[in-house]
Amino acid sequence: MKLELEELECAKVLGQKPIIIAGPCSAESEQQVMETAWQLKDLGVGVYRAGVWKPRTRPGSFEGMGSKALPWLRKVKRETGMKVAIEVAQPNHIFEALKFDIDIFWIGARTTVNPFFVQDLANAMKGLDTPVFVKNPINPDINLWLGALERLNQAGIRKLVAVHRGFSYFGPTKYRNVPQWQIPLELRRQLPALPILTDPSHICGCRGLLQEISQEAFDLNFDGLFIESHISPDDALSDKDQQLTPAALKQMLGNLIIRRPEIDDNRIQSGLDHLRKQIDLLDDELMAVLEKRMKISKEMGHFKKKNKITIFQRKRWSEIIASRLVEANEKDLSKEFVDKLFRAIHQESINKQNRIMNEKED
Repeated sequence: MKLELEELECAKVLGQKPIIIAGPCSAESEQQVMETAWQLKDLGVGVYRAGVWKPRTRPGSFEGMGSKALPWLRKVKRETGMKVAIEVAQPNHIFEALKFDIDIFWIGARTTVNPFFVQDLANAMKGLDTPVFVKNPINPDINLWLGALERLNQAGIRKLVAVHRGFSYFGPTKYRNVPQWQIPLELRRQLPALPILTDPSHICGCRGLLQEISQEAFDLNFDGLFIESHISPDDALSDKDQQLTPAALKQMLGNLIIRRPEIDDNRIQSGLDHLRKQIDLLDDELMAVLEKRMKISKEMGHFKKKNKITIFQRKRWSEIIASRLVEANEKDLSKEFVDKLFRAIHQESINKQNRIMNEKED
């Protein structure tokens, strides 16, 4: 798949890397909007983001000021010179926003997850030259993300930006939304010209993790941050725990390390190539070991079929996972990685044995 993108024009709107787009979760009052905007302007932020219509999980929560907030954002644009961005979830949001010269639209995770909603927005945006940011869907499905980008592109939207804000996860986790970096990295592999921003606020859900996640995004060479900043976070009407004051944002940005995406030193390139060759040799060994393991799994499949034994042996599988996780700790490997690795190996083994079990006898 190849999207038709206006990369250079989009860069003119967003600024140069690392791109920093900041503003409050919600536009709450004219005073709050303007005070936050002026302080962010002093930091060099060129694009101001603020929620106007807020899709909340539970009724009764603050759902934004709606159209009442749009004149405040127009005032930000006129007085500070900053571009302004808002979330849109329905076609009427677009029509209302255009009356107040909103520069950028973003589509939230709860909307991206539904192709019908995205198509309605794409139809309403036909003929517009407005940049559109597309957050990843709440569930970890890269095809939904790609599909949303494709629908907008087919409607003539050429200034597209992806925003990685993490994914819902059922179970204990230190994040509000688990990053699952492999998904935006796969998006970058498939669409190398597409700018990708990271939204650390929604990944973290708390201020304490923002620098860690922001640094990881920079280390992975994403294009910048889409981050929440409020003049008085503790008094915010929505998501107060994950917002920074502009002063705290300035301090955090000053602590981040910007690394070189390209190698222009022959000595460094040579050293890196040497390490990569070692990785390639080890990967070859891994593939050979996996091949041998699956051959034994197939032999087990024939043995189980002959002796009328079920494929899945619960006790044996529990023993494997328990022992491998102990080894993970001894070998300085994360338990999460080893758990996922052996579950994938186990599933492949089951698939091979299942085919053997269901082969028709000659």
